[in-house]
Amino acid sequence: MRGDSLFPVITITRIALGQLGDMIKKSETQGFNPGLVVLLLVGGLLLTFLVGNYILYSLAQKTLPPRKKKPVSKKKMKRERLKQGVSAPGE
Repeated sequence: MRGDSLFPVITITRIALGQLGDMIKKSETQGFNPGLVVLLLVGGLLLTFLVGNYILYSLAQKTLPPRKKKPVSKKKMKRERLKQGVSAPGE
């Protein structure tokens, strides 16, 4: 009699496990998670952008001439000479 009373529980458990296995199989065949695909795509584009910028920056540092300094005004040159004790020509 005890075996008869456990039979429905065992049957229900087997059915539940069978359905769980089917759900696992279905979820495996769905493919990639769309959120993951978007994340990988955006991350890949960002990484490509940063690496490209670094390459262009390093190439520009090698090929471009150094920047020219701003010309110093005559007024500032006079001040500098007076500070050093040299009189400006024409004075």
